[in-house]
Amino acid sequence: MGEIKRIGIITSGGDCGGLNAVVKGTAQMAHKEGLEVFVIPNGYAGLYNLIDFDKLVSLDPERIDSVESNLAGSEAGHSRVKIKKIEDPDKYKRIKDGLNKFKIDGLVISGGDDSGSVMVDLIQQGIPCVHAPKTMDLDLQTYSVGADSTINRITNFVQELKTTGRTHNRIMVIEVFGRYAGHTAFRGGIGADADAILIPEIPVDFDLLYQHISKRYWSRIEESDVLAGTYTIVVAEGLRNSDGTELYDESSGIDAFGHKKLAGAAKYVVQEVSKRMKADTKTKEHMIKNHMYVKGINEIPEIRSVTPGHLVRAGHSSAYDVNFGKEAGAAAVLLLKKGITGVTVAGVEGKDVKYIPTAEAIKQRFVDLDQVKFHERMGVCFGRKKENITPNFTELKGKISRHL
Repeated sequence: MGEIKRIGIITSGGDCGGLNAVVKGTAQMAHKEGLEVFVIPNGYAGLYNLIDFDKLVSLDPERIDSVESNLAGSEAGHSRVKIKKIEDPDKYKRIKDGLNKFKIDGLVISGGDDSGSVMVDLIQQGIPCVHAPKTMDLDLQTYSVGADSTINRITNFVQELKTTGRTHNRIMVIEVFGRYAGHTAFRGGIGADADAILIPEIPVDFDLLYQHISKRYWSRIEESDVLAGTYTIVVAEGLRNSDGTELYDESSGIDAFGHKKLAGAAKYVVQEVSKRMKADTKTKEHMIKNHMYVKGINEIPEIRSVTPGHLVRAGHSSAYDVNFGKEAGAAAVLLLKKGITGVTVAGVEGKDVKYIPTAEAIKQRFVDLDQVKFHERMGVCFGRKKENITPNFTELKGKISRHL
C-alpha cells in the first residue's frame, strides 16, 4: 500500500445517531495529519458511480465546521447496496477507476455487519479500508455508534407512552428495530421500566406472558385510588413464537442484502394477548369490580400497539455516541496512515487505538441470556418461565475497559 494522502469517507446501511461525529472526527484528524478528506455520497452506490462524478466535496476545515456532530443521520448520505450483487463483471475495476480519478488512496467506511461485509470484499480486491463500526442494533463484536442514541430514544418513547396507557387503562405494546438481536429492545425496555420485554433470542410463551400481565396489570388498577393502571411491553421486530417461527411481512419482499423485511411483531402480540384476555373468565370480574365494564362496548382493557419506526434512529445523537463517533473516525484515519487496513476500530483508550479484523467484528452478537436472568430476578417478564441465576462475585483489578 502506498502513502495515504487523500481519504474518502463513506457511511452506509441504515442511518442513526453519531454518524456525523464519525464524519467530523475523520476530517478533523485527517487535517491535523496533513491529509485531505472527501465525501463519497450515497454509500456504496456512490462508490460504484464515483467514476461519473465531476467533483467531490472536500471536507476542509470550513466545510466540516458546518457539520453538526449532535445531529443524527449522515452528511455523507446512505444506500443499501451490496457490491457483489451488482450485475457488472467490471464493477471492481469501475470502483478503482473512480478512486484513481480523484486520487483517493484509502477509505473510512462507517456501517454495520452488512456494510462491513462489503468492506471485507473491497479489501480482498486490494482497496485499503478501515471500518468505523455503526449500527443501532448493537450486534457487532465491538460497540457500534448509534446504539446509545437509539436506546435512549426508545426509553423516552416507552416512558412517555405510559401517560396515555395509564389514562385509558391500556396495555401498550411498543415494537422497535433490532432484527435478530434484541439489544435495543432489551436495553431500551429496561431503561423505561417496561413490564415485559420480548426479544428474538427467547421464543415467547404467550400463556406465561399473559399470566404476568394479568397479575401486574390488575394489581396496579386495584391498588390505585383512582383505579388507573397500565402495563408496558417492548418487543423487538424479530420476535419468534414459542415454536421458533419468526414473524415478517411476506408482502414486503427482501432488502438488498437478502434480509426479510420484518414487520407485525407488536400487532401479533396484541392479537395473542387479546385472545387470552377475552378467554379469561376473571377479566369480566375485574372489569366489573373496577367499574370499567360496559357490555358490548368495554368488555376487556384496550391493548394498543405502537411502532415508532424510524423515529428511534432520527433526531439527535447521545453524548456517548458523539464521543465514540469522533474517536472512531479519528482512529480510522490513524490506522489508514499507519498502513493497518481491513480492520474495525474497537475504541480509543488514552493513547491506545484498539482494533480487530473486520471479518471478526461483524459476526453477530446476541443478548447475553445470563444478563436476562439477572433482570428476570428483579421481576421483568421475557415471555418465558423465569430462570434463576446464581451470581458470581469478582473483584476487578487494574484498568477497567469502558463499555456500554
